[in-house]
This record gives sequence, structure tokens and C-alpha cells, in this order.
Amino acid sequence: AGYERVLELDVKLGQVSIRNPRAAPGELPKTFTFDAVYDASSKQADLYDETVRPLIDSVLQGFNGTVFAYGQTGTGKTYTMQGAWAEPEKRGIIPSAFEHIFTHISRSQNQQYLVRASYLEIYQEEIRDLLAKDQSKKLELKENPETGVYIKDLSSFVTKNVKEIEHVMNLGSQTRSVGSTNMNEHSSRSHAIFLITIECSETGPDGEEHIRVGKLNLVDLAGSERQSKMGAHGERPKEASKINLSLSALGNVISALVDGRSTHIPYRDSKLTRLLQDSLGGNAKTIMVATLGPASHSYDESLSTLRFANRAKNIKNKPRVNEDPKDTLLREFQEEIVRLKAQLEKRGMLGKKRRRSSRRKKAPEGEGTAENEGEDDNEEGLEKNMENYLKEQKERLEEEKAAIQDDHSLVSEEKQKLLQEKEKMIEDLRKEQEATELLAIKYKAMESKLLIGGRTIVDHTNEQQKMLELRRQEIAEQKRREREMQQEVLLRDEETMELRETFTSLQQEVEIKTKKLKKLYAKLQAVKAEIQDQHDEYIRVRQDLEEAQNEQTRELKLK
Repeated sequence: AGYERVLELDVKLGQVSIRNPRAAPGELPKTFTFDAVYDASSKQADLYDETVRPLIDSVLQGFNGTVFAYGQTGTGKTYTMQGAWAEPEKRGIIPSAFEHIFTHISRSQNQQYLVRASYLEIYQEEIRDLLAKDQSKKLELKENPETGVYIKDLSSFVTKNVKEIEHVMNLGSQTRSVGSTNMNEHSSRSHAIFLITIECSETGPDGEEHIRVGKLNLVDLAGSERQSKMGAHGERPKEASKINLSLSALGNVISALVDGRSTHIPYRDSKLTRLLQDSLGGNAKTIMVATLGPASHSYDESLSTLRFANRAKNIKNKPRVNEDPKDTLLREFQEEIVRLKAQLEKRGMLGKKRRRSSRRKKAPEGEGTAENEGEDDNEEGLEKNMENYLKEQKERLEEEKAAIQDDHSLVSEEKQKLLQEKEKMIEDLRKEQEATELLAIKYKAMESKLLIGGRTIVDHTNEQQKMLELRRQEIAEQKRREREMQQEVLLRDEETMELRETFTSLQQEVEIKTKKLKKLYAKLQAVKAEIQDQHDEYIRVRQDLEEAQNEQTRELKLK
């Protein structure tokens, strides 16, 4: 749109500098340093491999993990989180994470996994389950002293592969609240959270089954922006005030966590901060991706995003592995499978016993039916056993029925009675058959829900892929270390500068000190400008709030 570019990103150093387009000629740009910076030429895979992959690995080991995307509308939050699914190059964090999780499971040995997915959104401070049949139902937050904050009645689906979990995601995305604003035609008007719970059970060194549970929150926040700029009308301003409210609550929580002085952290100010309480300063590893617009017209928003991210960088979390929690579904499923197996075996055994006793009974009766004694009792497998037994019983009953009808010596009443008995026995047999089939189906279904590592793999290519991934991780790690060292070097340089200086003459000393003075003066000006900016920002926010308040007072009077 013909605006100038105000952002400069240094990927190697992990620095972002932003220049004020309305600044005086001599004013310096503001510089922020982060753990990693990705510019316009970076690929989705760079972000995933360097930053997100280690987090997903931790989740698979039983930690809690959260990935946030924060920023102004139209700067690529949803693109970062979801990307273009069809093109492998452009896939975002979520599809890559799905792939990563199920690949890891298929390669693991002697471990059982259960993967569940839930999808919810917070729209106008109300929680909606995106996977529920009834979308109008509002869910409520509850707190459990052991597991922390959770959502009552949130539906979750057990998924066995990437296709299934993608299907769950797509179903949810169709019902998500998006709306068109000036900044973006498919603007996310709600905070969406995709929740993946990975339960893993393996036998520990003590011979006991241990279950670890990792929870992964993938959060796509709604856009943060000024209402005037969005050109939004109707529902939009109301949405925006709710969005800005929950985002400012998020900002307050982060400020409170960072400044170290405040005893109270306002998690309860919004549903979003309450739900992500663990991710902010609690039991979780958290990544925050801040997205920026490079054009001069979004300078204010970009600056406030940078400040927000800069504060968030200083939060200290305390993650730990969730070992053997009480409420795992995996354990319930395993117990259910054992129970069903026992029932099926009992039925199978019953089948054999009955067949033998029926033969013993039959010989004295002498109804004139032929006996096929020569069949083997060692059936293969449970199902065949059951089928043959039931078939045989049915045939025998039919034959007996026919024999009764043929036997003219029986009085007709007796005949009727015997026939009814036989009918009843045939009916019972059918019921038993149905019950057994149901049990077998149930057993199979339960077993298929658990994913067991290391079954369907072409080992060789797998090894190579593993090696490739390891190399990738090493490279990413190297880059990260390089960045950190460079940042360190810059800091040291400033400190050691003064120590090294010995002066040959007074003239030189004056020159060097003048230079230093200028440098410090520039720093002072930058800090002053920063203070002024903060003050302006505060006034602007205050005006926004006052406007909103006046608007509401007016509405109230009207009502």
C-alpha cells in the first residue's frame, strides 16, 4: 500500500530494531533482543526445527507444553500456527506437531500411547467446545488441586493417526468465530486452543507400569489492534473490546510475574489467563511467538507487541514430568481390556464344557439323530471356537425339533410343550451369540485405541530419517548457541571498552571521552523517548477505556 518499512531483523543476532516513522532525524531506532528471530525469508520448518521441536519432545516425555502466537491482526498468527496444510513447505506448527507426535510413537519400542484431542475457543469471554454437537452450550472452568484448572464437560476424541487428529482439527475450525475487518478478511475473533493429551505407559526398572501424561496447548490468540484502524462495526467493536480486555489481562499477568514485587498475580481477570495459568509461570514449558507487521502504519502495534514479548521473555516457569497421575484414561482402557479379555476367555471355555456335557446327555435319550463325534476340540482362536460351538448347538436343536415333530407317539400337548422348549433354547442360544459378538467387538475397539510403538515400520528408511532429524536438531542447537554467544560478546564489548583504553595524549583522551559522552547521551535520549512513549501509550489506553465506559453508560441509560 506504499508504506515504508520500519522493521529491521537480525536473524543471526536475534535482534529486532524498529524505527519510528514520525521521529526526528537524529533519533535512534529501538532495539529488542529475543531468543530467536525469523525474518520474511525464513521458512516454517526453521521455526519448527529450532524452536518448537524440543518442546514437543518434552511433551512426549511427560511435560506440559504451550505454544502461543501473539500479535496484531494480519501479521500471520494463524499462518504460523496452522499454515497451508496442503503444501509441506508452508505447514505451520500444529500439522508439523501432529506428524512429529505420531512418527515418534510409531518408532518407540515397548510403550503404549493414548492420544486425545480437544478443541475450544474463548469468544467474548465465553468458552465454547468446537467439537460439541450443541454449539450454544457455554462451558465453565473448574479447578482441581492435583491437575490444576480444567474445563468441565469438554469433549475429547481419541485419535490413532495423523489423519484422525487432522479431521478433529478441521471439524473444529469450521465452527470457529472469524470475522472480516479492514486488517484481515478472515480475522480470528476468538482465542482458539487446541489441546493434545499424550499418555504413555511403559514398564519401569521396578517392574511396575508407569504412566506419564504430557499436555500440549496450541494457542492461536485473537488479533490485538486499535478499533479505529479495523473499521469494524456492529458486533466487531464489542468483540474487540472483549479481545483487548483478555489480552490486557494477559499483559497484566505477565507484568506481575516479571516485576517480582507484586504478591498477587491476576490470573482470574480473564478466562484466557485462568486457563493458561500453568503456562505462565507454572508447570509448563512455554514458547511465545510474537508476529509483527513491518509497515510504518502498524508501528504502534508492532512496538507494543515487541514490548509485550520482551516482558514475557523474563517469566520463569517450573516444569516437571507428570508421572502416574490418578485420572489417566490409558489406565482405565488397559483395565477395561483385561476385563473384556477375561470375559471372552470365560465364554470360550464355557463353549467347550457345554459341548461335552450335551453329548453325554444325548446318548441315553436316543432320539435317532446321528452324532458326529469325530471333531477336534482344539479350535484355533477364540472366535472360531465360539462360532463352531454355536452353529453346532443350533443344528442339534433344529434336528431335535424336527424329531419331535416326526414322533407320532407323543401326545399333541406334550409335543407343543417340547417344541416351545426347543424354541426357547434356540432363542437363548441366539442371545448368547449376540452377547459374545458384542464382547469381541468391544475388546477389539478398546485395543485399537491404544497405539503400540514399533509395529508397522520399514526399519531402514526409518533409521535414516531418525539420523536426518538428529542432524537437523544439532544444527538448530548450534545456531541457537551461536546467537547466544554473539549476544554475550556484544554485552562484554561495551564493558571492556573502558578498561582497554590508555591514552597517548590529552587530545586523544578528550576525543575518546567526547565520543563516549555522545554515546551515553544518545542512550539517555533513547530512555527518555521510551518513557515518553510509555506515557503516551498509557494515555491512549486510558482514553480507550474512558470511551468504552461512556459508551456503556450511555447504553445503560438508554436501557
